[in-house]
Amino acid sequence: MKTKTKLIITLILLLIIVGFFYYRYYFVFGEGTKAGTMNYFVKKGYVFKTYEGRLIQSGIRSQVTGGTISSNEFMFSVTDEKVAKQLSSNAGSFLELHYKEYLHALPWRGVSVFVVDSVVSAKPLAPGM
Repeated sequence: MKTKTKLIITLILLLIIVGFFYYRYYFVFGEGTKAGTMNYFVKKGYVFKTYEGRLIQSGIRSQVTGGTISSNEFMFSVTDEKVAKQLSSNAGSFLELHYKEYLHALPWRGVSVFVVDSVVSAKPLAPGM
């Protein structure tokens, strides 16, 4: 094989690998808004400290048709320090969160494929709720 042919094959293989990695870990599969009351929000991790949270949405849903009923929880990660501070200061409020959904998680992005990138609104809950 000529050196030029080897170079072209190597570049094509490299582009395929980079494209696969991008699609698997950085391609935004979906985005949307979830609303509910934050159950917990913590910063944790062994090497990469990430913010992880759980939002309890109103209502209930069935996991399996005719199966058991469980609460409607939305588990998410946060990478932006500003958004993390906003969530921490609004604990116990009714929150609307904008998120991006990736196909797979990365250690420095959190343990969830759902990454919250902004707080749309935060409303304190009325006493007794």
